[in-house]
Amino acid sequence: MSGAIKRLVPLFDRVLIKKAEAITKTKGGIVIPEKAQGKILQGTVVAVGPGQRKDDGSHIPLAVKVGETVLLPEYGGTKVEIEENVEYHLYRETDILGKLSA
Repeated sequence: MSGAIKRLVPLFDRVLIKKAEAITKTKGGIVIPEKAQGKILQGTVVAVGPGQRKDDGSHIPLAVKVGETVLLPEYGGTKVEIEENVEYHLYRETDILGKLSA
């Protein structure tokens, strides 16, 4: 993880996610055109915020942790450019659909 990512700390219940790479070749070696590639609906959690605040000022902990693989909605999130050629997105924890177990 680069220094730029370490400097970005999401606020409240935000989660920074690096989307998975799109499949560009089949097992047989056929190159899939960009328009035929499906949407990437999963990613890896890179950074998490402290959580939503309660009325007393304490934080509600997030259900996801750094390094976990999560399912994402088809639309939503905010694209963030931290490094060149790497796409990161900020999502609210409530927008994440689920976690994938190993």
